[in-house]
Amino acid sequence: MNTPQFLTVGIVGTGAMGRGIAQLAAQAGSTVRLFDTQPDAIGKAQAALGAQWDKLAEKGKLTPEAAAGHKARLKPAAALADLADCDLLIEAIVERLDVKKSLFAELEGIVQPGAVLATNTSSLSVTAIAAGLKRPARFAGYHFFNPVPLMKVVEVIAGLKTDPAVCEALSRYARQLGHTPVQAGDTPGFIVNHAGRGYGTEALRIAGESVADFATIDRILKDQVGFRLGPFELFDLTALDVSHPVMESIYRQYYDDPRYRPSVITAQRLAGGVVGKKVGEGFYRYVDGVAQVAPELPVPQVDDIPPVWVSTRAARRAELLQLLKDLGARIETGQSPSPQALTLVAPLGFDVTTVAVVERLDPARTVGIDLLVEDAATKRRVLATNPATRADMRDAAHALFARDGKAVSVIRDSGGFVTQRVVATIVNIASDMCQQRVCTPKDLETAVTLGLGYPLGPLAMGDRFGPTNVLEVLFNLQTVYGDPRYRPSPWLRRRGAIGLSLLHEEA
Repeated sequence: MNTPQFLTVGIVGTGAMGRGIAQLAAQAGSTVRLFDTQPDAIGKAQAALGAQWDKLAEKGKLTPEAAAGHKARLKPAAALADLADCDLLIEAIVERLDVKKSLFAELEGIVQPGAVLATNTSSLSVTAIAAGLKRPARFAGYHFFNPVPLMKVVEVIAGLKTDPAVCEALSRYARQLGHTPVQAGDTPGFIVNHAGRGYGTEALRIAGESVADFATIDRILKDQVGFRLGPFELFDLTALDVSHPVMESIYRQYYDDPRYRPSVITAQRLAGGVVGKKVGEGFYRYVDGVAQVAPELPVPQVDDIPPVWVSTRAARRAELLQLLKDLGARIETGQSPSPQALTLVAPLGFDVTTVAVVERLDPARTVGIDLLVEDAATKRRVLATNPATRADMRDAAHALFARDGKAVSVIRDSGGFVTQRVVATIVNIASDMCQQRVCTPKDLETAVTLGLGYPLGPLAMGDRFGPTNVLEVLFNLQTVYGDPRYRPSPWLRRRGAIGLSLLHEEA
Protein backbone atom coordinates (compact mmCIF):
# COMPACT_ATOMS: atom_id res chain seq x y z
CA MET A 1 0.00 0.00 0.00
CA ASN A 2 1.32 3.46 -0.93
CA THR A 3 1.80 5.95 1.88
CA PRO A 4 -1.39 8.05 1.99
CA GLN A 5 -1.18 11.78 1.36
CA PHE A 6 -2.68 12.35 4.81
CA LEU A 7 -1.60 9.91 7.53
CA THR A 8 -4.28 10.76 10.09
CA VAL A 9 -7.71 11.90 8.98
CA GLY A 10 -10.45 13.16 11.28
CA ILE A 11 -14.09 12.79 10.25
CA VAL A 12 -16.69 14.89 12.04
CA GLY A 13 -20.14 13.41 11.49
CA THR A 14 -20.87 9.70 11.12
CA GLY A 15 -23.92 9.81 8.88
CA ALA A 16 -23.87 8.03 5.52
CA MET A 17 -21.52 10.62 4.02
CA GLY A 18 -19.09 10.60 6.95
CA ARG A 19 -19.04 6.80 7.07
CA GLY A 20 -18.39 6.61 3.34
CA ILE A 21 -15.43 9.00 3.52
CA ALA A 22 -14.08 7.14 6.57
CA GLN A 23 -14.31 3.86 4.68
CA LEU A 24 -12.25 5.19 1.76
CA ALA A 25 -9.67 6.80 4.03
CA ALA A 26 -9.14 3.64 6.09
CA GLN A 27 -8.85 1.56 2.92
CA ALA A 28 -6.24 4.00 1.61
CA GLY A 29 -4.09 3.40 4.70
CA SER A 30 -4.90 6.48 6.75
CA THR A 31 -5.65 6.31 10.45
CA VAL A 32 -9.20 7.61 10.79
CA ARG A 33 -10.55 9.29 13.89
CA LEU A 34 -14.35 9.39 14.03
CA PHE A 35 -16.22 12.04 16.00
CA ASP A 36 -19.93 12.64 16.40
CA THR A 37 -21.93 14.68 18.87
CA GLN A 38 -23.92 11.49 19.53
CA PRO A 39 -21.35 9.17 21.16
CA ASP A 40 -23.26 5.98 20.35
CA ALA A 41 -23.23 6.96 16.65
CA ILE A 42 -19.45 6.41 16.52
CA GLY A 43 -19.72 2.82 17.68
CA LYS A 44 -22.56 2.15 15.26
CA ALA A 45 -20.48 3.56 12.40
CA GLN A 46 -17.50 1.40 13.34
CA ALA A 47 -19.70 -1.66 13.57
CA ALA A 48 -21.37 -0.97 10.22
CA LEU A 49 -18.07 -0.50 8.41
CA GLY A 50 -16.53 -3.50 10.12
CA ALA A 51 -19.47 -5.69 9.08
CA GLN A 52 -19.12 -4.45 5.53
CA TRP A 53 -15.43 -5.36 5.37
CA ASP A 54 -16.10 -8.75 6.98
CA LYS A 55 -18.73 -9.49 4.33
CA LEU A 56 -16.27 -8.59 1.57
CA ALA A 57 -13.73 -10.91 3.16
CA GLU A 58 -16.30 -13.74 3.30
CA LYS A 59 -16.95 -13.27 -0.42
CA GLY A 60 -13.24 -13.36 -1.20
CA LYS A 61 -13.18 -9.75 -2.38
CA LEU A 62 -10.91 -8.73 0.51
CA THR A 63 -8.35 -10.71 2.48
CA PRO A 64 -9.07 -11.24 6.20
CA GLU A 65 -5.81 -9.45 6.96
CA ALA A 66 -6.86 -6.42 4.91
CA ALA A 67 -10.28 -6.33 6.61
CA ALA A 68 -8.61 -6.47 10.02
CA GLY A 69 -6.23 -3.67 9.01
CA HIS A 70 -9.04 -1.43 7.85
CA LYS A 71 -10.94 -1.95 11.11
CA ALA A 72 -7.83 -1.30 13.18
CA ARG A 73 -7.35 2.06 11.50
CA LEU A 74 -10.81 3.26 12.61
CA LYS A 75 -10.45 5.05 15.95
CA PRO A 76 -13.22 6.65 18.03
CA ALA A 77 -12.75 10.24 19.17
CA ALA A 78 -14.60 10.96 22.38
CA ALA A 79 -14.10 14.71 22.05
CA LEU A 80 -12.95 17.19 19.41
CA ALA A 81 -9.68 17.48 21.33
CA ASP A 82 -8.92 13.88 20.32
CA LEU A 83 -8.55 15.11 16.72
CA ALA A 84 -5.49 17.24 17.56
CA ASP A 85 -3.03 14.99 15.70
CA CYS A 86 -5.01 14.87 12.44
CA ASP A 87 -3.34 16.36 9.38
CA LEU A 88 -6.67 16.42 7.50
CA LEU A 89 -10.06 17.09 9.08
CA ILE A 90 -13.24 16.59 7.03
CA GLU A 91 -16.60 17.85 8.25
CA ALA A 92 -19.76 16.02 7.12
CA ILE A 93 -22.50 17.52 9.27
CA VAL A 94 -25.75 19.45 8.80
CA GLU A 95 -25.93 22.01 5.95
CA ARG A 96 -26.09 25.10 8.15
CA LEU A 97 -23.58 27.90 7.76
CA ASP A 98 -23.65 28.94 11.41
CA VAL A 99 -23.06 25.38 12.65
CA LYS A 100 -20.19 24.76 10.25
CA LYS A 101 -18.50 28.08 11.04
CA SER A 102 -18.71 27.39 14.76
CA LEU A 103 -17.27 23.90 14.35
CA PHE A 104 -14.28 25.01 12.29
CA ALA A 105 -13.51 27.92 14.59
CA GLU A 106 -13.22 25.38 17.40
CA LEU A 107 -11.25 22.86 15.33
CA GLU A 108 -8.72 25.48 14.22
CA GLY A 109 -7.74 25.98 17.83
CA ILE A 110 -7.22 22.23 18.31
CA VAL A 111 -5.28 21.00 15.26
CA GLN A 112 -1.70 21.82 14.30
CA PRO A 113 -1.17 24.96 12.14
CA GLY A 114 -0.23 22.85 9.11
CA ALA A 115 -3.37 20.72 9.19
CA VAL A 116 -5.91 20.99 6.35
CA LEU A 117 -9.53 21.67 7.23
CA ALA A 118 -12.15 20.61 4.66
CA THR A 119 -15.91 20.90 4.42
CA ASN A 120 -18.10 18.43 2.58
CA THR A 121 -20.76 21.10 1.97
CA SER A 122 -22.84 20.60 -1.16
CA SER A 123 -24.27 24.09 -1.52
CA LEU A 124 -22.80 26.57 0.98
CA SER A 125 -19.99 29.00 0.18
CA VAL A 126 -16.56 27.68 1.14
CA THR A 127 -15.35 31.27 1.51
CA ALA A 128 -18.23 32.09 3.87
CA ILE A 129 -17.54 29.05 6.06
CA ALA A 130 -13.85 30.02 6.30
CA ALA A 131 -14.54 33.71 6.88
CA GLY A 132 -13.82 33.68 10.62
CA LEU A 133 -10.73 31.44 10.50
CA LYS A 134 -7.24 32.68 11.30
CA ARG A 135 -5.74 30.39 8.64
CA PRO A 136 -8.25 30.37 5.73
CA ALA A 137 -5.42 29.37 3.38
CA ARG A 138 -5.55 25.88 4.97
CA PHE A 139 -9.29 25.51 4.33
CA ALA A 140 -11.06 24.07 1.25
CA GLY A 141 -14.21 22.34 0.09
CA TYR A 142 -14.03 18.57 -0.41
CA HIS A 143 -17.41 17.51 -1.73
CA PHE A 144 -18.10 13.78 -2.03
CA PHE A 145 -21.37 12.29 -3.29
CA ASN A 146 -23.58 9.57 -1.85
CA PRO A 147 -23.04 6.66 -1.85
CA VAL A 148 -19.40 7.67 -1.42
CA PRO A 149 -17.72 4.35 -2.38
CA LEU A 150 -19.70 4.16 -5.64
CA MET A 151 -19.77 7.82 -6.73
CA LYS A 152 -16.26 8.15 -8.05
CA VAL A 153 -15.97 11.93 -8.26
CA VAL A 154 -15.03 14.50 -5.62
CA GLU A 155 -15.15 18.27 -6.06
CA VAL A 156 -12.15 20.15 -4.69
CA ILE A 157 -13.20 23.74 -4.06
CA ALA A 158 -10.90 26.67 -3.38
CA GLY A 159 -12.23 29.54 -1.31
CA LEU A 160 -11.01 33.06 -2.02
CA LYS A 161 -8.04 32.61 0.33
CA THR A 162 -7.31 28.89 -0.10
CA ASP A 163 -3.67 28.04 -0.85
CA PRO A 164 -3.56 26.26 -4.26
CA ALA A 165 -1.17 23.70 -2.71
CA VAL A 166 -4.00 22.60 -0.39
CA CYS A 167 -6.24 21.83 -3.36
CA GLU A 168 -3.40 19.98 -5.06
CA ALA A 169 -2.86 17.85 -1.93
CA LEU A 170 -6.58 17.10 -1.65
CA SER A 171 -6.69 16.14 -5.33
CA ARG A 172 -3.78 13.72 -4.89
CA TYR A 173 -5.48 12.20 -1.87
CA ALA A 174 -8.74 11.79 -3.79
CA ARG A 175 -6.86 9.71 -6.36
CA GLN A 176 -5.43 7.56 -3.54
CA LEU A 177 -9.02 7.03 -2.38
CA GLY A 178 -9.87 5.72 -5.84
CA HIS A 179 -11.81 8.81 -6.85
CA THR A 180 -11.49 11.37 -9.64
CA PRO A 181 -10.96 14.93 -8.40
CA VAL A 182 -12.33 17.94 -10.27
CA GLN A 183 -11.38 21.53 -9.45
CA ALA A 184 -14.30 23.90 -8.85
CA GLY A 185 -14.57 27.58 -8.14
CA ASP A 186 -16.45 28.65 -5.02
CA THR A 187 -19.77 29.29 -6.74
CA PRO A 188 -23.26 28.14 -5.70
CA GLY A 189 -23.63 24.41 -6.30
CA PHE A 190 -19.98 24.09 -7.41
CA ILE A 191 -20.00 21.85 -10.53
CA VAL A 192 -22.39 18.91 -10.19
CA ASN A 193 -25.25 20.56 -8.30
CA HIS A 194 -24.90 23.66 -10.48
CA ALA A 195 -24.85 21.79 -13.79
CA GLY A 196 -27.71 19.58 -12.62
CA ARG A 197 -30.13 22.49 -12.19
CA GLY A 198 -31.48 22.31 -15.73
CA TYR A 199 -32.69 18.71 -15.74
CA GLY A 200 -35.08 18.85 -12.81
CA THR A 201 -36.19 22.49 -12.88
CA GLU A 202 -37.11 22.47 -16.58
CA ALA A 203 -38.96 19.18 -16.20
CA LEU A 204 -40.91 20.78 -13.34
CA ARG A 205 -41.79 23.76 -15.54
CA ILE A 206 -43.04 21.39 -18.24
CA ALA A 207 -45.15 19.51 -15.71
CA GLY A 208 -46.35 22.80 -14.23
CA GLU A 209 -47.70 23.82 -17.65
CA SER A 210 -49.60 20.49 -17.84
CA VAL A 211 -47.73 19.65 -21.03
CA ALA A 212 -47.47 16.02 -19.88
CA ASP A 213 -47.68 13.99 -16.69
CA PHE A 214 -44.65 12.99 -14.63
CA ALA A 215 -44.37 9.46 -16.06
CA THR A 216 -44.60 10.68 -19.66
CA ILE A 217 -41.86 13.26 -19.12
CA ASP A 218 -39.66 10.58 -17.55
CA ARG A 219 -40.29 8.18 -20.45
CA ILE A 220 -39.51 10.83 -23.06
CA LEU A 221 -36.18 11.88 -21.54
CA LYS A 222 -35.05 8.29 -20.99
CA ASP A 223 -36.08 7.06 -24.42
CA GLN A 224 -35.16 10.08 -26.53
CA VAL A 225 -31.92 11.17 -24.87
CA GLY A 226 -30.77 8.13 -22.88
CA PHE A 227 -30.95 9.41 -19.29
CA ARG A 228 -30.87 6.44 -16.91
CA LEU A 229 -33.51 7.96 -14.64
CA GLY A 230 -36.22 10.41 -15.53
CA PRO A 231 -36.21 13.67 -13.54
CA PHE A 232 -39.16 12.63 -11.37
CA GLU A 233 -37.70 9.20 -10.71
CA LEU A 234 -34.52 11.01 -9.66
CA PHE A 235 -36.42 13.41 -7.39
CA ASP A 236 -38.05 10.41 -5.70
CA LEU A 237 -34.69 8.71 -5.23
CA THR A 238 -32.87 11.71 -3.76
CA ALA A 239 -36.00 12.87 -1.85
CA LEU A 240 -37.45 16.37 -1.94
CA ASP A 241 -36.32 17.18 1.59
CA VAL A 242 -32.81 17.08 0.13
CA SER A 243 -33.28 18.31 -3.44
CA HIS A 244 -35.76 21.16 -2.95
CA PRO A 245 -33.63 23.05 -0.36
CA VAL A 246 -30.63 22.74 -2.72
CA MET A 247 -32.72 24.21 -5.55
CA GLU A 248 -33.77 27.10 -3.35
CA SER A 249 -30.24 27.64 -2.01
CA ILE A 250 -28.62 27.89 -5.44
CA TYR A 251 -31.43 30.12 -6.73
CA ARG A 252 -31.10 32.54 -3.80
CA GLN A 253 -27.29 32.54 -3.93
CA TYR A 254 -27.51 33.59 -7.57
CA TYR A 255 -29.81 36.47 -6.54
CA ASP A 256 -32.91 34.87 -8.06
CA ASP A 257 -31.46 34.27 -11.52
CA PRO A 258 -34.38 32.81 -13.54
CA ARG A 259 -32.13 30.03 -14.88
CA TYR A 260 -32.24 28.36 -11.46
CA ARG A 261 -35.84 29.11 -10.46
CA PRO A 262 -37.36 26.36 -8.25
CA SER A 263 -40.92 25.15 -8.60
CA VAL A 264 -44.03 25.46 -6.46
CA ILE A 265 -44.65 21.78 -7.26
CA THR A 266 -41.74 20.57 -5.13
CA ALA A 267 -42.37 23.19 -2.44
CA GLN A 268 -45.94 21.97 -2.03
CA ARG A 269 -44.99 18.29 -2.03
CA LEU A 270 -42.26 18.89 0.51
CA ALA A 271 -44.73 20.71 2.77
CA GLY A 272 -47.10 17.76 2.46
CA GLY A 273 -44.41 15.18 3.28
CA VAL A 274 -44.70 13.54 -0.16
CA VAL A 275 -40.93 13.54 -0.58
CA GLY A 276 -40.08 10.34 -2.40
CA LYS A 277 -39.34 6.65 -2.30
CA LYS A 278 -38.10 6.59 1.31
CA VAL A 279 -41.60 7.44 2.58
CA GLY A 280 -43.41 5.33 0.00
CA GLU A 281 -44.83 8.24 -1.97
CA GLY A 282 -43.40 10.97 -4.13
CA PHE A 283 -44.08 11.66 -7.77
CA TYR A 284 -44.81 7.94 -7.84
CA ARG A 285 -46.36 5.69 -5.21
CA TYR A 286 -44.17 2.79 -4.03
CA VAL A 287 -45.21 -0.69 -2.97
CA ASP A 288 -42.38 -2.80 -1.51
CA GLY A 289 -39.97 -0.25 -2.97
CA VAL A 290 -41.34 -0.58 -6.52
CA ALA A 291 -42.82 2.44 -8.29
CA GLN A 292 -46.43 2.03 -9.36
CA VAL A 293 -46.56 3.51 -12.86
CA ALA A 294 -49.76 3.66 -14.87
CA PRO A 295 -49.44 1.90 -18.26
CA GLU A 296 -49.23 4.00 -21.38
CA LEU A 297 -52.41 4.64 -23.32
CA PRO A 298 -52.92 2.14 -26.16
CA VAL A 299 -52.35 3.19 -29.77
CA PRO A 300 -55.64 4.47 -31.19
CA GLN A 301 -57.42 2.30 -33.76
CA VAL A 302 -57.71 4.38 -36.94
CA ASP A 303 -59.25 2.76 -40.02
CA ASP A 304 -58.30 5.39 -42.57
CA ILE A 305 -55.28 7.63 -42.00
CA PRO A 306 -55.56 10.84 -44.04
CA PRO A 307 -52.86 12.04 -46.44
CA VAL A 308 -49.95 13.85 -44.80
CA TRP A 309 -48.44 17.21 -45.69
CA VAL A 310 -45.10 18.28 -44.16
CA SER A 311 -44.18 21.90 -43.52
CA THR A 312 -41.41 23.19 -45.75
CA ARG A 313 -39.75 24.62 -42.62
CA ALA A 314 -39.73 21.35 -40.65
CA ALA A 315 -36.49 20.34 -38.92
CA ARG A 316 -34.94 17.25 -40.55
CA ARG A 317 -37.57 17.49 -43.31
CA ALA A 318 -35.90 15.02 -45.67
CA GLU A 319 -35.56 12.52 -42.82
CA LEU A 320 -39.19 13.02 -41.83
CA LEU A 321 -40.40 12.48 -45.41
CA GLN A 322 -38.40 9.25 -45.64
CA LEU A 323 -39.81 8.08 -42.32
CA LEU A 324 -43.34 8.74 -43.55
CA LYS A 325 -42.65 6.73 -46.72
CA ASP A 326 -41.29 3.86 -44.61
CA LEU A 327 -44.46 3.98 -42.50
CA GLY A 328 -46.64 3.78 -45.63
CA ALA A 329 -48.13 7.26 -45.39
CA ARG A 330 -49.78 8.98 -48.34
CA ILE A 331 -47.68 12.12 -48.73
CA GLU A 332 -48.93 15.33 -50.28
CA THR A 333 -46.30 17.37 -52.17
CA GLY A 334 -48.20 20.55 -52.95
CA GLN A 335 -47.15 23.97 -51.69
CA SER A 336 -50.00 23.86 -49.20
CA PRO A 337 -52.01 21.03 -47.64
CA SER A 338 -55.33 19.87 -49.02
CA PRO A 339 -58.44 20.38 -46.82
CA GLN A 340 -58.26 16.70 -45.79
CA ALA A 341 -54.55 16.48 -44.98
CA LEU A 342 -52.93 15.85 -41.62
CA THR A 343 -50.43 18.72 -41.38
CA LEU A 344 -47.08 18.02 -39.74
CA VAL A 345 -44.67 20.64 -38.38
CA ALA A 346 -41.31 20.02 -36.71
CA PRO A 347 -40.18 23.23 -35.00
CA LEU A 348 -37.14 23.92 -32.86
CA GLY A 349 -38.13 25.89 -29.78
CA PHE A 350 -41.46 27.19 -31.07
CA ASP A 351 -44.79 25.69 -30.08
CA VAL A 352 -47.20 24.17 -32.60
CA THR A 353 -49.64 27.07 -32.19
CA THR A 354 -47.04 29.67 -33.19
CA VAL A 355 -45.94 27.67 -36.23
CA ALA A 356 -49.52 27.13 -37.39
CA VAL A 357 -50.23 30.87 -37.16
CA VAL A 358 -46.98 31.99 -38.82
CA GLU A 359 -47.25 29.45 -41.64
CA ARG A 360 -51.01 30.04 -42.04
CA LEU A 361 -51.92 26.40 -41.46
CA ASP A 362 -55.24 25.13 -40.21
CA PRO A 363 -54.52 24.54 -36.48
CA ALA A 364 -57.32 21.96 -36.29
CA ARG A 365 -55.33 19.65 -38.57
CA THR A 366 -51.81 20.53 -37.35
CA VAL A 367 -49.67 18.26 -35.21
CA GLY A 368 -46.01 18.75 -34.24
CA ILE A 369 -43.21 16.18 -34.02
CA ASP A 370 -39.95 16.64 -32.12
CA LEU A 371 -36.98 15.98 -34.38
CA LEU A 372 -34.13 17.52 -32.41
CA VAL A 373 -32.78 13.96 -32.20
CA GLU A 374 -32.69 11.90 -35.38
CA ASP A 375 -35.42 9.28 -35.38
CA ALA A 376 -33.05 6.34 -35.75
CA ALA A 377 -31.29 7.28 -32.50
CA THR A 378 -34.42 7.35 -30.34
CA LYS A 379 -36.68 4.73 -28.79
CA ARG A 380 -39.69 7.05 -28.71
CA ARG A 381 -41.40 9.58 -30.95
CA VAL A 382 -43.01 12.64 -29.40
CA LEU A 383 -45.98 14.40 -30.97
CA ALA A 384 -47.62 17.61 -29.77
CA THR A 385 -51.09 18.96 -30.40
CA ASN A 386 -52.20 22.57 -30.15
CA PRO A 387 -55.41 23.70 -28.39
CA ALA A 388 -57.41 23.45 -31.65
CA THR A 389 -56.12 20.08 -32.93
CA ARG A 390 -59.00 17.75 -33.71
CA ALA A 391 -59.08 14.42 -31.90
CA ASP A 392 -59.24 12.48 -35.17
CA MET A 393 -56.08 14.20 -36.44
CA ARG A 394 -54.30 13.59 -33.14
CA ASP A 395 -55.26 9.90 -33.21
CA ALA A 396 -54.31 9.54 -36.88
CA ALA A 397 -50.84 10.97 -36.23
CA HIS A 398 -50.40 8.72 -33.19
CA ALA A 399 -51.46 5.59 -35.11
CA LEU A 400 -49.29 6.46 -38.11
CA PHE A 401 -46.08 7.02 -36.15
CA ALA A 402 -46.65 3.85 -34.11
CA ARG A 403 -47.00 1.62 -37.18
CA ASP A 404 -43.49 0.18 -36.86
CA GLY A 405 -43.86 -0.55 -33.13
CA LYS A 406 -41.86 2.39 -31.82
CA ALA A 407 -43.31 4.02 -28.70
CA VAL A 408 -45.19 7.29 -29.22
CA SER A 409 -46.04 9.96 -26.64
CA VAL A 410 -48.60 12.67 -27.43
CA ILE A 411 -48.21 15.82 -25.35
CA ARG A 412 -49.97 19.17 -25.16
CA ASP A 413 -48.50 22.19 -26.88
CA SER A 414 -45.16 23.39 -25.57
CA GLY A 415 -42.39 25.53 -26.92
CA GLY A 416 -39.60 23.02 -27.52
CA PHE A 417 -41.70 19.93 -26.69
CA VAL A 418 -39.93 18.15 -23.75
CA THR A 419 -36.52 17.01 -24.98
CA GLN A 420 -35.61 20.29 -26.68
CA ARG A 421 -36.43 22.32 -23.59
CA VAL A 422 -34.54 20.12 -21.15
CA VAL A 423 -31.49 19.55 -23.35
CA ALA A 424 -31.18 23.23 -24.25
CA THR A 425 -31.44 24.25 -20.60
CA ILE A 426 -28.77 21.74 -19.55
CA VAL A 427 -26.40 22.84 -22.33
CA ASN A 428 -27.00 26.53 -21.66
CA ILE A 429 -26.29 26.31 -17.92
CA ALA A 430 -23.14 24.28 -18.55
CA SER A 431 -21.96 26.77 -21.17
CA ASP A 432 -22.42 29.63 -18.74
CA MET A 433 -20.47 27.75 -16.08
CA CYS A 434 -17.56 27.67 -18.51
CA GLN A 435 -18.10 31.34 -19.32
CA GLN A 436 -17.86 32.11 -15.59
CA ARG A 437 -14.81 29.82 -15.29
CA VAL A 438 -16.44 27.82 -12.53
CA CYS A 439 -14.31 24.96 -13.86
CA THR A 440 -12.64 23.80 -17.05
CA PRO A 441 -14.79 22.22 -19.78
CA LYS A 442 -12.95 18.94 -19.19
CA ASP A 443 -13.66 18.92 -15.44
CA LEU A 444 -17.27 19.86 -16.07
CA GLU A 445 -17.77 16.89 -18.40
CA THR A 446 -16.01 14.54 -15.96
CA ALA A 447 -17.99 15.77 -12.95
CA VAL A 448 -21.37 15.52 -14.65
CA THR A 449 -20.88 12.11 -16.24
CA LEU A 450 -19.53 10.64 -12.98
CA GLY A 451 -21.68 12.64 -10.56
CA LEU A 452 -24.99 12.69 -12.40
CA GLY A 453 -24.69 9.72 -14.74
CA TYR A 454 -25.77 11.64 -17.83
CA PRO A 455 -25.34 9.71 -21.12
CA LEU A 456 -23.11 12.56 -22.32
CA GLY A 457 -21.49 15.50 -20.61
CA PRO A 458 -23.57 18.66 -21.18
CA LEU A 459 -21.05 20.26 -23.54
CA ALA A 460 -20.69 17.04 -25.53
CA MET A 461 -24.50 16.91 -25.57
CA GLY A 462 -24.55 20.39 -27.07
CA ASP A 463 -22.06 19.33 -29.73
CA ARG A 464 -24.05 16.14 -30.39
CA PHE A 465 -27.30 17.98 -31.15
CA GLY A 466 -25.60 21.02 -32.65
CA PRO A 467 -24.83 24.34 -30.92
CA THR A 468 -26.78 26.21 -33.62
CA ASN A 469 -29.83 24.00 -33.04
CA VAL A 470 -29.59 24.53 -29.28
CA LEU A 471 -29.32 28.29 -29.84
CA GLU A 472 -32.37 28.24 -32.09
CA VAL A 473 -34.33 26.38 -29.43
CA LEU A 474 -33.31 28.92 -26.76
CA PHE A 475 -34.04 32.01 -28.87
CA ASN A 476 -37.46 30.63 -29.82
CA LEU A 477 -38.25 29.59 -26.23
CA GLN A 478 -37.56 33.19 -25.21
CA THR A 479 -40.03 34.34 -27.84
CA VAL A 480 -42.73 31.87 -26.75
CA TYR A 481 -42.37 32.39 -23.00
CA GLY A 482 -40.79 35.84 -22.68
CA ASP A 483 -38.65 34.45 -19.88
CA PRO A 484 -34.97 35.46 -19.42
CA ARG A 485 -34.46 31.93 -18.10
CA TYR A 486 -33.79 30.95 -21.73
CA ARG A 487 -31.31 33.71 -22.60
CA PRO A 488 -28.33 32.03 -24.32
CA SER A 489 -24.96 32.03 -22.60
CA PRO A 490 -22.24 34.03 -24.39
CA TRP A 491 -20.12 30.83 -24.41
CA LEU A 492 -22.80 29.01 -26.38
CA ARG A 493 -23.75 31.96 -28.60
CA ARG A 494 -20.19 32.72 -29.70
CA ARG A 495 -19.19 29.12 -30.35
CA GLY A 496 -22.43 28.44 -32.17
CA ALA A 497 -21.91 31.52 -34.34
CA ILE A 498 -18.45 30.44 -35.55
CA GLY A 499 -19.06 26.68 -35.61
CA LEU A 500 -16.73 25.87 -32.72
CA SER A 501 -17.09 22.91 -30.37
CA LEU A 502 -18.49 23.78 -26.96
CA LEU A 503 -15.62 21.77 -25.47
CA HIS A 504 -13.07 24.16 -26.98
CA GLU A 505 -11.31 26.25 -24.35
CA GLU A 506 -9.72 29.53 -25.34
CA ALA A 507 -5.94 29.78 -25.33
